[in-house]
Amino acid sequence: MSEETDREELFMAVKMRHYGMVRNHRCVHAYLMARLKYIKSLRWGFGTNIPQDIRKSMSENESKWFDSYNKLLFNYMKNVGDDGIDLCQEQHPPKFRFITVRCLSDYGDLMLSDGTRVSIKKGLQHLLPRRDCEPLIRQGVLQHVLM
Repeated sequence: MSEETDREELFMAVKMRHYGMVRNHRCVHAYLMARLKYIKSLRWGFGTNIPQDIRKSMSENESKWFDSYNKLLFNYMKNVGDDGIDLCQEQHPPKFRFITVRCLSDYGDLMLSDGTRVSIKKGLQHLLPRRDCEPLIRQGVLQHVLM
């Protein structure tokens, strides 16, 4: 009887260890998927240039994945339509084509889509086309001023 009890105890121990490993495996996969979703949201939020402090916290494989996602998205946007399309622009339907923005930091000259240059210096306010200044708003260089 003792030998049979020992076998049952061993079987239960192996079974519990296996269930623990399966659970840990699922948890690791869930964590990695959450990280990839976050990195994907960074691409849509900041564009191709994510902040350096965030970039440093990414592993080498995450950086490679981000770069390949950038290339894939770029190729897709380039091949849609005649001139391509930038899916990162105007993520929300605009109410107005032009918006008032306040410069939060010195950025230098900004070339608008119509060829006009605008000097972005801290403290200045400008009325600019939404599509030209939206990336800078996401980066924290400009602030949308609501009237």
